[in-house]
Amino acid sequence: METTGINGLIDWLANIRLWQVVVIAAILFAIRMFLKPYKSRQAKSALETVDSALIAVVLVFLVIRPFLVQTFFIPSGSMLPTLELGDRLLVSKIDYRFGHPKRGDIIVFKAPPEASPKPADFIKRLVGLPGDVLEVKDGALYRNGKRLNEPYLNDEEIDTYIMDPIKVPKGTYYVMGDNRNYSHDSHAWGALDQNRVIGKAMFRFWPPMRIGLMH
Repeated sequence: METTGINGLIDWLANIRLWQVVVIAAILFAIRMFLKPYKSRQAKSALETVDSALIAVVLVFLVIRPFLVQTFFIPSGSMLPTLELGDRLLVSKIDYRFGHPKRGDIIVFKAPPEASPKPADFIKRLVGLPGDVLEVKDGALYRNGKRLNEPYLNDEEIDTYIMDPIKVPKGTYYVMGDNRNYSHDSHAWGALDQNRVIGKAMFRFWPPMRIGLMH
């Protein structure tokens, strides 16, 4: 299969809707009921395959994806060089059910209305927790008066803006892209409500030459 075909399949699986999952499960169940009366070796083998597929569909699309993990496609260069356009990630939804986001986490969240007029999911790095005081000066980000060492940033200074000190409000996070000069993030639209966070970017699974854990 060509790369474009693989990408298309990945995107379809990542965005498959509930009704499509139900239809697939119903078809598999119907095939199962059709094969069940037959006792031949071929029929039993086919029945086992259908049972496995049915269990996989239910687990992946009705349990794992809604509650545990989901896939995410990188649509822009705002997180360069950490994330490149077209990268595919696994996002853990369960991490923050048992803990809280930490400074430096790469998080996926529902974009606030100020950031996007249409519903969209964004991905940025969490740089400030409630109570942190953040400032951009001299081409660098300062947190609580200390200049941050950020080796993951794009190799250029933050030269397009200066941000006066701001205290991150209670119940919110401050997020920025690693490609600071070209990122539509909290410095443009404000702090992010905590209830908009979807999960933590954990693993890049595509393209193959860039497979690995996120940092």
